[in-house]
Amino acid sequence: MLFLKIPMAEIPKKRLAFPQKTLFLTLSLLLLLTPPILKTQEQGKMPLPFEYFQLSNGLHVILSEDHSLPLVSVVIGYNVGSINEQPGKTGIAYLLENLMFQGSRNVSRMQHISFINRIGGELSATTTQDKTLFYQRVPSNQLARVLWLESDRMRFLEISALKIEQIKEALIEEINQRKANDPYRESFLAFDQLLYPDFAYSHPVIGNETDIRNLTVEYVRDFYLTYYTPNNAVLCVAGNIDKRKTEGEIRKYFETLPKGKDIPPLPPIKTPSQKGVVKSLENVLASLPGFHLGYRIASPVSDDFYPLKIIEYILLQGEASRIYRRLLKREVIAVQLNGNIEKRGNLATLRMFVVNSNQLLLERSQRAIFSEINRLKSRIIQEKELRRAKNTFKMDYINHYATSLNKALFLTETFLSKQRLDDLPVELEKYLSINTYDILRTSKKYFTQESTLLNIKIR
Repeated sequence: MLFLKIPMAEIPKKRLAFPQKTLFLTLSLLLLLTPPILKTQEQGKMPLPFEYFQLSNGLHVILSEDHSLPLVSVVIGYNVGSINEQPGKTGIAYLLENLMFQGSRNVSRMQHISFINRIGGELSATTTQDKTLFYQRVPSNQLARVLWLESDRMRFLEISALKIEQIKEALIEEINQRKANDPYRESFLAFDQLLYPDFAYSHPVIGNETDIRNLTVEYVRDFYLTYYTPNNAVLCVAGNIDKRKTEGEIRKYFETLPKGKDIPPLPPIKTPSQKGVVKSLENVLASLPGFHLGYRIASPVSDDFYPLKIIEYILLQGEASRIYRRLLKREVIAVQLNGNIEKRGNLATLRMFVVNSNQLLLERSQRAIFSEINRLKSRIIQEKELRRAKNTFKMDYINHYATSLNKALFLTETFLSKQRLDDLPVELEKYLSINTYDILRTSKKYFTQESTLLNIKIR
């Protein structure tokens, strides 16, 4: 078990280094018209028509046709993130996410954003440990424009010393703002280092100030030419499209782009220690004490991941979940509770973060959490409670299909996670088929000292 104690405040949402990048015209009236969920979902099966093909340069393409609304969503996913960075070179993936909006051969600085803005669309981007996503939702008659914009920056991104220096300063300012605004930031970084001993998984996506300052134009250019290439990307187009016409447009804008070099293999991941760790942090910035608590669990590609996901909902998701109800409703011993299963590549962790008003309630909260976990391991859960957790999970899962953008993001992230797209229509059924004995068996297997409980306390 991993455990880390800290006094904590709510983590602020990620602030983009260039906030203009997220200018939205959200088409709110149209989104209110999103069609109801289809009946086949009642049986646990999700209707997800899609078509997959690959271009000669290696670009993977997913098309999903849906004529419910006159909108189309385009997602480009690159199989690159902070996990691909080297020691002393952190922050480069996040830097390149921002650089992608600073102009290419045929598009001037921030013009990509203004194009989407003028046609009433929305766009954004995100970088994680193992992927970088760029996405847009626009009126369907503007699809060709979006494809052209994405293809131009995939091939002709302008990388200059001036632009890189500007982005460096913006990122360093963001790092300093995060430090100033989030007194618990360092505890999250420390907990990551307990959960993921490897450098690749444990350093922050945004990088650190010294590394960012030392990034050179040559290194940024080489990183771009290595990873932001057709053979390391997937393009998903979902919404009001004609598949044959869309395929033709994709080939027109992307098939002429040259294939990139072979992608360097990732270093092997260290096997995490199976010994439990309890660690304390003194944090003078945090006004309230708190703690991180986590269990390393089965890989997302394991069959055990299905019951573990339902266990997450039994314990942590929704006001009826066991730990939420006990800490914040019944005993009122916590100020804040965040918890979920986090996936990083083929690793997964059930992690929690709790803030308390004093050290006494911190200890009581930990005992309460262990009590609920032990109860899950020692008693068969009632069918009524299991059904309620499944229904909450089901509503969240169905949201992946609610809009063309949700669908395109879901398909892209599924592909990048190396999961078979053909398995998606029955995936929900696998989660909903979990029974009470699956919950008991999986709890006993993974919530043990041998499964490594990691604990960091913040004082």
